[in-house]
Amino acid sequence: MDFFGNILTGFQITFQPINLLYCFAGCFIGTLIGVLPGIGPSGTISILLPVTFKISPVTSIIFLSGIYYGAMYGGSTTSILVNVPGEAASAVTCLDGYQMARQGRAGPALGIAAFGSFIAGTLSVIALMFLSYPLSKFALAFGPPEYTALIILGITILTYLAQKSLVKALIMAPCMEDLPPPFWSMFREKLLQR
Repeated sequence: MDFFGNILTGFQITFQPINLLYCFAGCFIGTLIGVLPGIGPSGTISILLPVTFKISPVTSIIFLSGIYYGAMYGGSTTSILVNVPGEAASAVTCLDGYQMARQGRAGPALGIAAFGSFIAGTLSVIALMFLSYPLSKFALAFGPPEYTALIILGITILTYLAQKSLVKALIMAPCMEDLPPPFWSMFREKLLQR
């Protein structure tokens, strides 16, 4: 029952007029910036972060989330109309969306992108509401055996990918810098053998 009480409290905070205004402004700005190729959602949030210094923390998070969602959607506009992705996540939209625009169906392609973005974003937030608590309990139960198993799994995947060239596999996995030094010595020996 505590979960649903917290959900109702969240909706009460969200539907305050000032929060809705900042959410709309964030989505609008994010969509405008998302159309520009190269900036993307993280760049937009970084640039507009000082705007949130004088407002409450909840309102600023709502504003920044609106910027993020708007920029993620706005990138699909240039992908569909010009075949230039506004940011990296909308590169796949170029494949089908631009082809529809070349056939004279740019309007339906933009509509599909808008509805798909709204539906997927809404469903993912709802799933996150229900799954965040069990996932956090599961993550907090991780100990040294689980971390060791994850490291071994990562090394196994790397060695599978490196059937021809271990150097290329290491370039593909920049997160390997978090491994302890004994693992690096093993990889160094393998590289020196080739």
